[in-house]
Amino acid sequence: MKCEHNNIHKRGIRGGKQRTRCSDCGKWESYYVAPEGAKILLFDIETTPMEVYVWGLFGNKYINYGNVIRDWNVLSWSAKWLCDSKVMSDIQTPEEAIGHDDKRVLGGIWDLIDKADVVIAHNGDKFDLKKLNTRFHMNGYLPPSPYQSIDTLKVVKRNFAFSSNRLDYLGQIMTNKGKIETNFQLWTDCIKGDKRALKKMLEYNEEDVRLLEEVYMELRPWIKSHPNMGLYEGIETCPSCGCSDLYPNGGYYTTTVNRYESYRCGDCGALSRRLKSELSPEDRKQLMRPLPR
Repeated sequence: MKCEHNNIHKRGIRGGKQRTRCSDCGKWESYYVAPEGAKILLFDIETTPMEVYVWGLFGNKYINYGNVIRDWNVLSWSAKWLCDSKVMSDIQTPEEAIGHDDKRVLGGIWDLIDKADVVIAHNGDKFDLKKLNTRFHMNGYLPPSPYQSIDTLKVVKRNFAFSSNRLDYLGQIMTNKGKIETNFQLWTDCIKGDKRALKKMLEYNEEDVRLLEEVYMELRPWIKSHPNMGLYEGIETCPSCGCSDLYPNGGYYTTTVNRYESYRCGDCGALSRRLKSELSPEDRKQLMRPLPR
């Protein structure tokens, strides 16, 4: 339960969270802190299923496009700016769902992506972004402004060997939270225009984005290709979170011809290095190299 007193004091940042303590009741609380300069958007979409003609339930590895009765479209979306408590979302109206019309719904997520410097989604590069681009194009939208993408599914596949890479599983083992339970019936009810189903779908979509944010914050120190927050926050900052609390890690990042001092962020824990080499041009000229294979 959140403290209702006003005598709250900040006590530093740890693990990406601002820690506070109430001088009246002594209660500690914490909340995530976002980089101030970069606009980082977490988002998730839900699409409708396709309806197709098939000859049977087995052996349908390839279905000709001529067999499509009704193609998929974007049913709903949910998004939030990193560390902002407000979740934004939209879903088709019952009339739009029955009419397979996603043009209006797409406008809100297009505007948010157009404003973002970085977008984050789970399987976003393969699914969410390509699906959105497809429907943007088919509904007459122009491409959003340039952005960088972080796909948390790619992060876990590249760095870990979890028993499952699904967001629900990752949320349970990292945050003790999972996705809202659903079944395929929810989707079929939505495309029929059922108001209660549409409401539940939007709640499901919104909870996915909240879970995505917590999983991303757990994964952030491991993202070696993270967009450089120093471009938005200032030069002497952590490239992963934008914090200025950097200290020498006691080691070096090395290539075949160079050596760089490494640093660890006192906030998010990510590692980084300086661009300036520890070796002088004269030292590099005298450095022996291994023979090519």
